[in-house]
Amino acid sequence: MAVLRKLLTAALVLLGLFLVARAVVEPFIKDYGDPSDYASDWGGPSAIGVLAVHMVPGIVSAVLLGLWWRRRRSRS
Repeated sequence: MAVLRKLLTAALVLLGLFLVARAVVEPFIKDYGDPSDYASDWGGPSAIGVLAVHMVPGIVSAVLLGLWWRRRRSRS
């Protein structure tokens, strides 16, 4: 059971890090002068909708990873 818990924790941490990285990169990869670049993305056709859909999960993940890390450090 401990191995399964460690595997699940590792998978969730990797997913969280991916979401954080995507949130950091997303504002820099869109061409805001060309609405056709992001109109068909999730959250489109507006740029703010696309940024919200792609960045909010990363922000939430960063907060949760920070809380998890702090709690883990305080136990050791």
